[in-house]
Amino acid sequence: MDLFMMNCELLATCSALGYLEGDTYHKEPDCLESVKDLIRYLRHEDETRDVRQQLGAAQILQSDLLPILTQHHQDKPLFDAVIRLMVNLTQPALLCFGSVPKEPSFRHHFLQVLAYLQAYKEAFASEKPFGVLSETLYELLQLGWEERQEEDNLLIERILLLVRNILHVPADLDQEKRIDDDASVHDQLLWAIHLSGLDDLLLFLASSPAEQQWSLHVLEIISLMFRDQNPEQLAGVGQGRGAHERSTDVAELEVLRQREMAEKRTRALQRGNRHSRFGGSYVIQGLKSIGERDLIFHKGLHNLQNYSSDLGKQPRRVPKRRQAARELSIHRRSALNVRLFLRDFCSEFLENCYNRLMGSVKDNLLREKAQQHDETYYMWALAFFMAFNRAASFRPGLVSETLSVRTFHFIEQNLTNYYEMMLTDRKEAASWARRMHLALKAYQELLATVNEMDMSPDEAVRESSRIIKNNIFYVMEYRELFLALFRKFDERCQPRSFLRDLVETTHLFLKMLERFCRSRGNMVVQNKRKKRKKKKKALDQLIASGNTPYSLGELEAVWPSLAEQLQCCAQDPELSLDSMVPFDAASEVPVEEQRAEAMVRIQDCLLADQAPQALTLLRSAREVWPEGDVFGSQDISPEEEIQLLKQILCAPLPRQQGTEEQGAEEEEEEEEEEEELQVVQVSEKEFNFMDYLKRFASSTVIRAYMLLLRSYQQNSVHTNHCIVKMLHRLAHDLKMEALLYQLSLFCLFNRLLNDPAAGAYKELVTFAKYILGKFFALAAVNQKAFVELLFWKNTAVVQEMTEGYGSLDSGSSSRKPPMWSPEEEARLQELYLTHKDVEGEDVVDTILAHLNTVPRTRKQVIHHLVRLGLADSVKDFQRKGTHIVLWTEDQELELQRLFEEFQDSDDVLGHIMKNITAKRSRARIVDKLLALGLVAERRELYKKRQKKLAPSSLPNKEESLKDFCQEELEEEENLPDEESEEDEEKEKGSEEGEAPPGSSVFSAENLGQSLHQEGFSAPLLWLQNCLIRVADDREEDGCSQAVPLVPLTEENEEAMESEQFQQLLRKLGFRSPATGQETFWRIPAKLNPTKLRRLAASLSQPEEGEKLQPGLDPKVPGKQVPKEEHQKEHRAQALRALLLARKKKAGLVSPEEEGTDGGKEQLKVAPKKRQLLDSDEEQEEDEGRSKASELGAPEIQKKKRFQIEDEDEND
Repeated sequence: MDLFMMNCELLATCSALGYLEGDTYHKEPDCLESVKDLIRYLRHEDETRDVRQQLGAAQILQSDLLPILTQHHQDKPLFDAVIRLMVNLTQPALLCFGSVPKEPSFRHHFLQVLAYLQAYKEAFASEKPFGVLSETLYELLQLGWEERQEEDNLLIERILLLVRNILHVPADLDQEKRIDDDASVHDQLLWAIHLSGLDDLLLFLASSPAEQQWSLHVLEIISLMFRDQNPEQLAGVGQGRGAHERSTDVAELEVLRQREMAEKRTRALQRGNRHSRFGGSYVIQGLKSIGERDLIFHKGLHNLQNYSSDLGKQPRRVPKRRQAARELSIHRRSALNVRLFLRDFCSEFLENCYNRLMGSVKDNLLREKAQQHDETYYMWALAFFMAFNRAASFRPGLVSETLSVRTFHFIEQNLTNYYEMMLTDRKEAASWARRMHLALKAYQELLATVNEMDMSPDEAVRESSRIIKNNIFYVMEYRELFLALFRKFDERCQPRSFLRDLVETTHLFLKMLERFCRSRGNMVVQNKRKKRKKKKKALDQLIASGNTPYSLGELEAVWPSLAEQLQCCAQDPELSLDSMVPFDAASEVPVEEQRAEAMVRIQDCLLADQAPQALTLLRSAREVWPEGDVFGSQDISPEEEIQLLKQILCAPLPRQQGTEEQGAEEEEEEEEEEEELQVVQVSEKEFNFMDYLKRFASSTVIRAYMLLLRSYQQNSVHTNHCIVKMLHRLAHDLKMEALLYQLSLFCLFNRLLNDPAAGAYKELVTFAKYILGKFFALAAVNQKAFVELLFWKNTAVVQEMTEGYGSLDSGSSSRKPPMWSPEEEARLQELYLTHKDVEGEDVVDTILAHLNTVPRTRKQVIHHLVRLGLADSVKDFQRKGTHIVLWTEDQELELQRLFEEFQDSDDVLGHIMKNITAKRSRARIVDKLLALGLVAERRELYKKRQKKLAPSSLPNKEESLKDFCQEELEEEENLPDEESEEDEEKEKGSEEGEAPPGSSVFSAENLGQSLHQEGFSAPLLWLQNCLIRVADDREEDGCSQAVPLVPLTEENEEAMESEQFQQLLRKLGFRSPATGQETFWRIPAKLNPTKLRRLAASLSQPEEGEKLQPGLDPKVPGKQVPKEEHQKEHRAQALRALLLARKKKAGLVSPEEEGTDGGKEQLKVAPKKRQLLDSDEEQEEDEGRSKASELGAPEIQKKKRFQIEDEDEND
């Protein structure tokens, strides 16, 4: 920024500070006020940090503030104000802008502020400023806590913050261009700190118990001091070059020499004997060009090996969001004197400060006294100083504060937290990945220190190491950590250095675990598994309610006395309704859902011989819930009221656990039950190292290792060894060489074997030759191995490649359709050739009718015909009448004529579909009628409901009722064939031909009851609601599509992972997720609303009364004791009462019939109108049905609705 563009007020304020004459700075009289004005200006700067940029461009800190600091530090008010201003000016750019701006204009301002900060850091690289700061800090620390004022503590904190800000400024590598062993600006700053004695003050603050409040500031400053240092290299400074370092350097030089010699040989081969502009043209046989001819190569033969089809092509641009993460941490060797100073500082810090400071910082972190993400400094210090201690002279006592199981748990907890946040907070994924890298480094150093303790000559140290390893290997979270990190490795967020540390840490962990297992023999570890606690059975609920149901005989004996009391009360006009309230206003259950509870209260009053209360409750409930006439109609007679009360007394009503007795304790018990429903079951099992190693036999793990192996030339020898060791474990120890049969890995092996310096990678070359040898040996037997190179493989594919394809089918053959024998294939071919040209019949249906062998489905027959070559495609067997899309003029006229002919009939749409010439789907005909304007809405095409006359002889009891119900069921089943396809045709191969039609609902119902007993009631209720909701949506929309089942609660998610629950989903006809493309199960589009509701009804939990029928003998299946006859007669009477009520509503009952049945027990339940498809009264009808079921009456299925769907033409 140009100085002449500076704000005039800001310029005047800066001019009033003073001036520099030679080396002497003369301050103005208003210097202190000017400094305060600058602080005020900085407080009110805009988003672009304009004031900060103008002050940086004017170099106020270099020309004014630093001279004031060094020459006028005796002026305490001015010194304090200058320190405040410098702390504000030097704060990091990330704090000023919040984050690195993405907008170009703001990013320019960010980089400008960063450039000014780097200039400030260079200006501070002098002994004078730090000398003044250290002297002032020393004087303040000499004061005791009782003499130190609040201003003194603020000044101490500001000095520490100023040092922190200066050290935090990143280096400008492009500007400095420093090499190793050269003094960079950061090195000069560290040397100035050393000369001023500030490092001794930092050690004092870290070791003094009275200065614990500055522990986090000190730790942050120390971490910034050692930002670019390597602990292992720092520990070896001044001790001379060891034999290992010399051998490493010799190996690196040998690699460079071999590559240089190879390049020289290549260049020598490229030179011809004479110069020629024409290099020649060659035809490469077998390599096709763009056309059908062979490729012509216009360069010399020595360039042929470098030929690629990608030569000359524009490289594909990789978007930023998909680019690999860049390395941010750069290690370099500082000047020798700086490294010696830092080494001595580390030694003194470990001797006197490490344990006390780390304990204080850990306490602040646990008590949440620190700022956000301050734990990263703790983890960096743990990794750095433990590595320095291990490399210098290993003394476990110096790092005993962080050498414990609690530290392992703290690091693992933070590592897991960072891992989860990286997956959820995608915008800040890179920041979370850097924090996770720090935690991984700390975890790696903890393992390395424990491993070093194993080699200690001290028996106590080895025993401590054994105890720590025993605790680590026992807990499951420590073993599962590496698998999770490998599975979720993302090179877009995590740099290559993170992958390198992860591979090395995993190698160390596996080596320690393998050695520990060998030394222990049998090792027992912890195993955690989430277990669902079973809910209490219905029997316990009934007993807890305090009212065990009576038998029918006992109820019949009680009824005469109750009937007399009820007759007296019914004639009493003074019976008040205000004394009894049928609902609980304080309950969380809505009033509309308390009808069943009110029915139970009426039954309890009758059982307690409280007839007046029961009658009062009945009348009050009728006033509260008049809809549906569940508690009788408004004009009900007293005799009908008494009969209704008798039905309520005998009905097996569902009861809930504890209402009044446990009202006060209910909420607390519900919370405890919710916590107990899902418990983590902790068990122990014997550990098998090979089984644990098999967990790493995954394509995601191998991909990560192969990604790191690509840079084998830049990797260290140890890193390459860790990679080869893991791949050797998988290939050799587990006998899974086929896991590594991947084309990209073979290309890498090819590059390695052709590398001129391949002699330096003997381990890699040996392993590559071993894998290639195994592959070509397998390829000689299995020719498909070459095709398998294109795909990543799992353990199942590996087994099939090595043992033969189909070797896995033996364990799951029951789930697959039966194989076709040669006789069946011959019979199939004969039937197809005989009936394929017959007009008017479907060839597949004919084959299914004549194929009297193993039960087959339509889909199986069609696919096998295609497989035998008898048909070209599955589309050849699609049902006719679904491919017509366009309507001709004659077809429209025919449709209009048919509509006018049958518009007064009961089933307009059915007659049209029977008589129309061009067969079309129901939905297409409805759409065309609407488009022609013949009908205004779909409801006009619904089939009209015909009222059925009841059987004339009601005394015939069960025969007449059975006939009536049978007629209802027959009406439901008489739907047009075009409405739906057979389910067997659309089932998966694993479910075809296993059960006769109609048995799936019953098997699903049995399976649902077993799941209810095992504690899956809540997931089953959720599944039932999903089915009902999808059925309603499909009726409203008229179209069907697959709907995913998305579990939103942890309980439903665990149920979806259960094998038994998945078996239920298959029984219901749900579609499992497609491999690699889908995640959730889906409700297929083929299920119409009627079938969806039927499936939902099959999932209902059986009533408690049905579970506890006293007449059923559990020992003799199907055999019933005489009490069952009373139950059947009671149900028949209830059904007759319901039938009579329906006839009375329709006006079809004669007075004689009404009088005949007047004295019989009847249940007054008003019938509902039958709705077809979408009806506003549908919900009320369902509620009426539920009320009838609660009263113990058998439920009569309502007429199946016609479904008008917008089917696809190809269905």
